[in-house]
Amino acid sequence: MAERKVRAAIVQAAPVFLDLDKSVEKAIRLTGEAARKGARLVAFGETWLPGYPAWLDLCPGSAYWDHAPAKKAYARLAANSAVIPGPETDRLGAAACEHGVVIVIGMHERVAGGPGHGTLYNTNLVIGPDGEILSRHRKLVPTHAERLVWGPGNGEGLEAVPTPAGRVGSLICWEHWMPLARQAMHESAEEIHVAAWPTVRDMYQVASRHYAFEGRCFVLAAGSITRARDLPSDLDLPGDLQGKPETLVCAGGSCIIAPDGSLLAGPAFDREEIIVADLDLGRIAEESMALDVTGHYNRPDVFQFSKRVVK
Repeated sequence: MAERKVRAAIVQAAPVFLDLDKSVEKAIRLTGEAARKGARLVAFGETWLPGYPAWLDLCPGSAYWDHAPAKKAYARLAANSAVIPGPETDRLGAAACEHGVVIVIGMHERVAGGPGHGTLYNTNLVIGPDGEILSRHRKLVPTHAERLVWGPGNGEGLEAVPTPAGRVGSLICWEHWMPLARQAMHESAEEIHVAAWPTVRDMYQVASRHYAFEGRCFVLAAGSITRARDLPSDLDLPGDLQGKPETLVCAGGSCIIAPDGSLLAGPAFDREEIIVADLDLGRIAEESMALDVTGHYNRPDVFQFSKRVVK
């Protein structure tokens, strides 16, 4: 059997916060840098375009009813959310095509016109090296305060898709604690999984390593960098961040994990970095000898699993 090896990269960086156009421009530049390092797959963190709304958890008043600064922050976010497909995804597709890479990137998606007009979603895209959108997945359940900005997603995109880099899929943040979402992904013969997080702190690394071990796949746990100065200036910062604009509120933690749960690269904290590792896809079959949750270590005679996609 011919060897199947692919170089993958996580772009751990700060977007141009709440500026969609400039964030896309930066994503394209960083994709080029990763490609020059030999990467054939390039992953970004949760809602990298144009930044994770960390103010929901940090800034006092963000969840108050009729709070003018919070409404202003939301309006700015909505204005800088992407329509899919649209000019921003066209630009990303052109970059994927230029560099011959698969791009997996999180973004705020805005529905323009028709049912759901104006709704925002937390969305992951897989873009192929031909520039086409291969998969779109909207986060199934926004977590806690996130429900103030995002609508609930559907089952679309809960499967790996074939790419020249292998079968690629993704889940977003706390979806990694949804057992049935994980099983849906595992049953799609996923080889490379992008676990998108705002920052990959301790328990998020636990979830990512568990996912790799359970699914017998490679996992790119992708986090981002966000500083206190990036948060909307109209909102009040908590006391421990006041006067400390460079303090990190999302500190990265990105890492690349093998199918046995071991670390291949990272975690990298507190800095912008392109994390790179070579993935030997042949290891998946080796590790599946002991555990294969969709094959010999499954009991379909006892358990029944099905996925229903509601558009």
